[in-house]
Amino acid sequence: MKLHAMESPFGRSHGQPKTAKIVLILICVTLVFLTIIPVFYPLLGYPLYLIKASSPKASPITAYDSRESELRSSIRLSEGEECDIFSGEWVPNHNAPYYTNTTCWAIHEHQNCMKYGRPDTEFMKWKWKPEGCELPVLNPAQFLEIVRGKSLAFVGDSVGRNQMQSLICLLSRVEYPIDVSYTPDERFKRWKYTTYNFTVAYFWTPHLVKSEERDDNGPTQTGLFNLHLDEFDERWTTQIEEFDYLIISGGHWFYRPSVFYENHQIVGCHFCLIENVTDLTKFYGYRKAFRTAFKAINSLENFKGITILRTFAPPHFENGLWNQGGNCVRTKPFRSNETALDGDNMEFYMIQIEEFKTAEREGRKKGKKYRLMDTTQASLLRPDGHPSRYGHWAHENVTLYNDCVHWCLPGPIDTWNDFLLQMLKMEGVRSHRERLFSGERRMKFK
Repeated sequence: MKLHAMESPFGRSHGQPKTAKIVLILICVTLVFLTIIPVFYPLLGYPLYLIKASSPKASPITAYDSRESELRSSIRLSEGEECDIFSGEWVPNHNAPYYTNTTCWAIHEHQNCMKYGRPDTEFMKWKWKPEGCELPVLNPAQFLEIVRGKSLAFVGDSVGRNQMQSLICLLSRVEYPIDVSYTPDERFKRWKYTTYNFTVAYFWTPHLVKSEERDDNGPTQTGLFNLHLDEFDERWTTQIEEFDYLIISGGHWFYRPSVFYENHQIVGCHFCLIENVTDLTKFYGYRKAFRTAFKAINSLENFKGITILRTFAPPHFENGLWNQGGNCVRTKPFRSNETALDGDNMEFYMIQIEEFKTAEREGRKKGKKYRLMDTTQASLLRPDGHPSRYGHWAHENVTLYNDCVHWCLPGPIDTWNDFLLQMLKMEGVRSHRERLFSGERRMKFK
């Protein structure tokens, strides 16, 4: 192959007046573009379905600023097509489910909706259809081949555990893992797929930072917690350096009353009702917790894995708050034009995205890799996918509330792992492109 010398951007101008005019026009257009862009800066970097929620004339999700495109380039392709796999609608899928509560032992009791008598089954028979492309249903053999010799950790609360159990069930068509946990504590589990030398782990950290229960009763009868917002939760931060992929998530525990500490001093709280302690709201604690969690990841010199933020999955309580009789009794998904992200859900989501971007920018300086698994819209549209009261027998005398936070298995949360497989496939594409690019640079500039 013949290599051509690199030329000046202006080319050979002698005897080509038309070329010079074209270049001059391009320069003018570029200057105008760079002048206009800052005007729109506040809107850049967020999925357009969020902007649409506050502006009825906004267009569907079709574009992102260059920063968002860079962060999400690994998941904007699907089988060679360019699209955003996180924007779309739920469509019927009569081939689902791909496992049942009798074929998979990994389902947590409180998410085992069919065991405990949920009468309808249609909630299991939907598929996520992105705008402009197809999202393949997880192929377990393909997934296990991609992660052969690797390891994956879920870090967060019980919704993160919910996703891990969904993954185990989806992969069960090929192989079940063995328990290789280093502790009998059920909050810290490790499973190994011996044929593929693939390890899955779960680290329980409902607040992501160091925390402890201050009062098991508290103002809402659900406990009062001390959150040390500037201190790492070493139960997971000291354990993750060996992992190739890290999926971090969280949110729902921040609704509970908490006292906030920084520099070992109380700085405020969320609904703690303690005299002379300022209520800074749950959003203050949420932002600081994610900031500290990302800081912990960026501080680990030996962590070479990819950090994936799984975005906030909105709850679906209706006719009351979660502790005031609220329930979720719908039996089919919303269409995207029937609901919108707003209120607390919007605030949680925006905080995550903002802190994620800051962490990615800082982490890049240290060679860290961050990716975004934006499950928020797909989850928002599935009010039918929760256990509600079908997480225990009707005659049992239990104090559980109607569960409109976790997800039935099988159920909508299985799609989160469809997203995960597609992201892993695109990581392979990204790595291949990076190797090619590196080769081209060496070829041209050595």
